[in-house]
Amino acid sequence: MKKLVLLFLIAFTGITSIQAQDGVKFGVKAGANFANLIGDDAEPFDLKSRTNLHAGAVLNVGLNDWLALQPELVYSMQGYEGEADGVSFDGQLDYVNVPVMVDFTVAEGFSLQVGPQIGINVTAKEEAENGGEIELDAQSVVIETAFGAQYELPVGLFFQARYAAGMTQAINDVSAFNSVLSLSVGWFFN
Repeated sequence: MKKLVLLFLIAFTGITSIQAQDGVKFGVKAGANFANLIGDDAEPFDLKSRTNLHAGAVLNVGLNDWLALQPELVYSMQGYEGEADGVSFDGQLDYVNVPVMVDFTVAEGFSLQVGPQIGINVTAKEEAENGGEIELDAQSVVIETAFGAQYELPVGLFFQARYAAGMTQAINDVSAFNSVLSLSVGWFFN
């Protein structure tokens, strides 16, 4: 955990020093995740979405009037919920996600985004309602593809909707991939 905090501080310092350049905006965002696992090994368990939170930092680097790169550093609480043999369980797969989105402006303030996302796993456990808990053998790093839309008001307030789908397995030796819908509200410090 100390390494993650140090990594975040280094990234934050680097991002804020870049912000002084023209066409570069720094911001923060937070919101809700609706996460689940999908794939052949997830289907028999009839898993349900786990609703939780995410929060992080955003950098938007304008390349021209209609194209920008938007890397982010986001703590994301993901996972799944389900029931087996009458016992409910909650799978927690939390990540530090680093999406690098290509941002295409299609109308004033409105853009479409697409790009890769790397997730570094920080929590991997499953808790049952009867008090049982197991550690999941999660991949330490996952790769996902993300796409979505962003609307920014002239004052810097922005809204995001994004979907990320796993390209690599979330749990070792299990054909199950992350599937996350994220809704965010943020602020660019212009």
